[in-house]
Amino acid sequence: MNVNLRDINREQRHRQKVKRPARPAETYGRIGTAGATGGKRVLIVDLNNFATFPTLAIGTLVASLRNAGHQVRLMSPLAHDVPATERERAETKLDDLKRRLHVSTSPTLRFLRESAFRAYTWRMERPHPKVIAETRRALDSGYDIILLSAYLQHYNSVGEIARLAKARNIPVLLGGPMFNLPETADLWRKIDGITAVVGAEVDLSVGDLVSAVCTGADLLQFPGVVLPDGQSSTVAPPFRRLDDSPLPDFTDFPWDRYPVRIIPMMTGRGCQWDKCLFCSDVISASGRTFRTKSVDTVLLEMQELARRHESTNFLFLDLKLNSYPAMFRGISESIQSYVQGAEWVGTVHVDLRKDNGLSRADLNAAARGGMRRINFGLESGSQRLLDLMQKGCSVERNSEFIRHAYEAGLSVRCSMFRGFPGETAEDMRQTADFLAAHARYLDRVRFIDFKVPEGTPIARALAEKNEMAGRLETQRRDARRARVDYFNPEGRDRAYRRAKARALATIYAINRNPLRPSARQFDGLM
Repeated sequence: MNVNLRDINREQRHRQKVKRPARPAETYGRIGTAGATGGKRVLIVDLNNFATFPTLAIGTLVASLRNAGHQVRLMSPLAHDVPATERERAETKLDDLKRRLHVSTSPTLRFLRESAFRAYTWRMERPHPKVIAETRRALDSGYDIILLSAYLQHYNSVGEIARLAKARNIPVLLGGPMFNLPETADLWRKIDGITAVVGAEVDLSVGDLVSAVCTGADLLQFPGVVLPDGQSSTVAPPFRRLDDSPLPDFTDFPWDRYPVRIIPMMTGRGCQWDKCLFCSDVISASGRTFRTKSVDTVLLEMQELARRHESTNFLFLDLKLNSYPAMFRGISESIQSYVQGAEWVGTVHVDLRKDNGLSRADLNAAARGGMRRINFGLESGSQRLLDLMQKGCSVERNSEFIRHAYEAGLSVRCSMFRGFPGETAEDMRQTADFLAAHARYLDRVRFIDFKVPEGTPIARALAEKNEMAGRLETQRRDARRARVDYFNPEGRDRAYRRAKARALATIYAINRNPLRPSARQFDGLM
């Protein structure tokens, strides 16, 4: 039956974290749940093998399917000793050298850089033999359908699993955050063995969708579906009843394999700002338009998940946890009454609203309420460049936020990129100066080359060759990975390279240090 969080007994608020004995990996991946008496036998293969926490989207699918009466088995690669994805930790000199190669603009190093990128892409996208072997063994035990939730690096794995399923006459339903993009869905639907590609939020409908596949009903009655022959249904609208989304079922994930028990959460979908020219998150199936749960629902979800999994550590996956400032404040002020000892991390946007929920008082309250790390998109230290990006923030406010968050006791992480159209040596010099001035307040900086995701305003500008795209030149439109490969002739003069080298030296000096002690249980999480 569905969990109605409003009815959860509030006497559970003061439950404390207790140790739980580890269960062997083979106990995970069970087929049914208590009370499951019928429905279809569903196999879900979790291709998103994260190092420190379960996959939120998979947990939601499992819960919805079980609520609909289906029997579900989750196959998690981590439970079968497949190495998990490594995330950011204290860096070595090798990490510094890799980043320098990654963001190099030197024509001499271009071939080496592109060769290294091709090798990295091949390694990341190849099917893992253990995943394929365990999937084959699972399919041989008999299932009515297999569900795959895929990111765009999983193309080869999806192809191999679909081949195995087709040989056993088992339908394959494929979903993912970027399959609402027509060109991408059109390419992936051609994978042999795929029954349908779904680019929609199926929180409440996946049970009916599975039944329709297994009974041969018309799948085009569901929005966001593309069939192998290219037929498609209407575009799926954003799912707005977030309070009605089922509480994620994480019970089958290999909790004993995680170094720290981290519970993933999401309070809302989309972003209140929704204007950055480069952002692919807000064009994904779940990121279109901002919607939020109620504060009470989120607090009760945290309480119940903490009880189920005996952990007080939470990761908020919201694109922007302060889109709705009352949510950020509500968690800060009330969570300790629901989950005593709760500690949590999340991402925010330091925008220019008069009240963006990130004042000095708000950040102090968040730290008192258990927040330990905070992440935001810095992107650049140049106001001119931030304005070109339509980032909706200012250098001054970013500076204020970093200092106030640090003073509140939070571990601060930011993400940045080089190579946005129109970036000059002066822009990079300002970025290097900004990093040097704030190095003591930052725990981690992620600095990458600018990317052009399909469907974004900057991708459209590049296709139309308008001035927004600057001097970028299209090399290839890659529908499979929903991106545009481009060449950028800018950033090759000596002044630019000198400023970039200074920025990189500061970033390495920041990233090689350990996190603040209060945040170390979240090391590698963001």
